[in-house]
Amino acid sequence: MAKAKVRYICRQCGYKSPVSLGRCPNCDTWDSFSEEMAEIVSTHAPGKVLALSQVPKGDTQRITTSISELDRVLGGGLVPGGVTLLSGEPGVGKSTLLLQVAAGAAQMGKKLLYITGEESPAQVRMRAERLNLDLSGLFVLAETQVPSILEAARGDWDILVVDSIQTLKIPELGNSLGSPGQLREASALVANLAKEKGVPLFLIGHITKEGNIAGPKLLEHLVDTVLYFEGEKDRPIRVLRSFKNRFGPVNELGVFEMTGAGLGEVKNPSALFLAERPFGAAGSIVTPVIEGRRPLLIEIQALVSHSPLAMPRRQTLGADPSRVSLLAAVLEKKVRLKLFDRDIFVNVTGGVKISEPSADLAIVAAIASSWFEIPLPQDLVVLGEVGLAGEIRRVGRIKERLREAQRLGFNQVCGPEMELKEGIEKQKIKALGIRHVKEIFSPELGLFKLDKD
Repeated sequence: MAKAKVRYICRQCGYKSPVSLGRCPNCDTWDSFSEEMAEIVSTHAPGKVLALSQVPKGDTQRITTSISELDRVLGGGLVPGGVTLLSGEPGVGKSTLLLQVAAGAAQMGKKLLYITGEESPAQVRMRAERLNLDLSGLFVLAETQVPSILEAARGDWDILVVDSIQTLKIPELGNSLGSPGQLREASALVANLAKEKGVPLFLIGHITKEGNIAGPKLLEHLVDTVLYFEGEKDRPIRVLRSFKNRFGPVNELGVFEMTGAGLGEVKNPSALFLAERPFGAAGSIVTPVIEGRRPLLIEIQALVSHSPLAMPRRQTLGADPSRVSLLAAVLEKKVRLKLFDRDIFVNVTGGVKISEPSADLAIVAAIASSWFEIPLPQDLVVLGEVGLAGEIRRVGRIKERLREAQRLGFNQVCGPEMELKEGIEKQKIKALGIRHVKEIFSPELGLFKLDKD
């Protein structure tokens, strides 16, 4: 095979150079060049243009992974020929999850080839034995050279796993392992083989210190599904989230618990997230959120304290800090709550990250509860988007949220008045409807008493 030529392209403006440059001469950007394989004249025959109605239907039967939480995030299971990129911080459990998938596939009579470029077969076996997995149906290949991997992957396999994509190397490219050019071309070759054979493929990807998938952005566009595995190393809870899915829902959530025997599925995540909620604590409130197709109850905690700093802190964990600052400004302007000299800390417990605005009113209630040192009712959930004028806006899928709240024993809900009237019809839960954020402090609701400066 002829040695492939390498060129360097500026990621900012697209300027091409035969050598890597420190600064782009076209846009003056520093350290913006990445290498890629030069275009090669194709010897393939031109493709045939077909009317979409004439295209034969593919195999739509999904392949279950035997792990229901993973199947949920994937949209019901693996799609034949689908390529899934699984990313996450080191040690979060990516390899453990896919090794459990391999064992589950073997128990269902399917053949899975586990291609490892980071561990030896003996190390993979040691990890499988530690997880008490059945080794009889597991197949492993320790290889980093793409031609050898492609040759082995052409066998009779039902599922392919590559751990990790950053370890693969195309000898003809000649550049360093893990470089953008190597990642792009190796991923494309392995993914094309999987689609050609109609075999589901898992790629494990590293992430950068900024939390992004390492390598060129093209890597995310190349695959069909992008999954992030999240969790704090000192806590057992792991959250699997879909950020891209051509065959299923986006932002779907799967919850796992890391144990000595591997990753266990959490069937009732709402109960798990609320298991350690303190009783009668000021600054604590529960809100129902929607993650993908699943309603979840999560606890939001706030701490408001006097700040010795000229610029008080607004720190969050699991919530958007700019959103919290906005809500604090609404409380200052519309409710006359003095927060300009206070530090505000907001925490979403359980390691969950919320992005939907339906938690706005809950954050407001938690901040106010901490400020007044008044605990909110233990059986109360709060939801609703807060606008800049202080108005309470509607949220989606209200009936599912209320059903989940009632299932966990919550008897009161505070939120947008009109929407609660529509969603409360068949729910045995007391509705505290409000139209403006200041109404949450009204004597009629009885949640707060504004007798403190």
